[in-house]
Amino acid sequence: MDSHCHLDFDTFAPELDAVVERARAAGVSACVTIGTRLTEFPRVRAIAERYANTWCSVGVHPHEAKDEAVSASQLVDCTRHPKVVGIGETGLDYYYLHSPKDQQITCFREHIAAARETGLPLIVHTRDAEGDTIAILEEEMARGRFGGLIHCFTGSERLAKAALDLGFLISASGIVTFKNSGALRDVVSQVPLERLLVETDAPYLSPVPHRGKRNEPAFVAHTAAFLASLKGVDATQMAQATTANFFNLFGKAAYEQHA
Repeated sequence: MDSHCHLDFDTFAPELDAVVERARAAGVSACVTIGTRLTEFPRVRAIAERYANTWCSVGVHPHEAKDEAVSASQLVDCTRHPKVVGIGETGLDYYYLHSPKDQQITCFREHIAAARETGLPLIVHTRDAEGDTIAILEEEMARGRFGGLIHCFTGSERLAKAALDLGFLISASGIVTFKNSGALRDVVSQVPLERLLVETDAPYLSPVPHRGKRNEPAFVAHTAAFLASLKGVDATQMAQATTANFFNLFGKAAYEQHA
C-alpha cells in the first residue's frame, strides 16, 4: 500500500496508466493520491475515480496556505465523495516558510476541525516545526478526538512518541533507506509494527535502489522490504501489517472496497 503519493502531478500525466499498472505488478494494491490545493482537488478526485483501489484526500499544503484560505466546511463538503478518504495534507513547514506561520496554523486548525467532524484521518506534514505541531495536535485533541498520521516521517523520538500517544500512525518514506538516515532509522525501528505505514510521496524521495530517479508507487515495495529488515520481520509480515494498518486508518477505503 502506498499511503501517500501525488498522481496528479504533471510528471505522471504522459504515462499514468503505466504507472498505476507497474504499481499493481509490484504488489502495491492500493494508494492514496493526496490533495495539496483546493483549486486542484477536482483533478485529484478524477484520478481516484479513474482507478480501482485508488483513493484521494482533500487539503491545502502548508506551502499553499497564503494563497488558498480554506474552511472546515469546504473540506467537509468535498469528503462527501466516496473516493475521499482523508483530510490533508496539512500541517506546518517552517523550513521553507512559503506561507507565514500564522496562516499555516490557521489552515492546520481548519483541517483538524474537518477531520474531527468527518471522522476521516488527518494527514500531517511537519518540517522544522515539531514544537508547534505537537502543541497544536495536543490542544486540538483535548477539544475532541480525531485520528491521523505523520506523513513522510523524518522527525525526532519526541515527535514519534507524541504522535503515538495521540493515537496517530507513523508513515515512512524512501528517506528511511538513505545512507545518511541512521538517526531516522533508530526512531522508526521503535515504532510498533501495528502503527506503521509506508509511502512514496511520489514523485519525490525515491528509495534505494532508485534514489535520484522520479519516484512512483511501485517503488514503495523497496521501502517496505527495507523496513521489514529493520524491524526483523519477513517481507510478507510487513506487507500484511502495513496493509491492515492502511485499511484500519483509511476505514472509508475499506468500506468502499467491499461495498
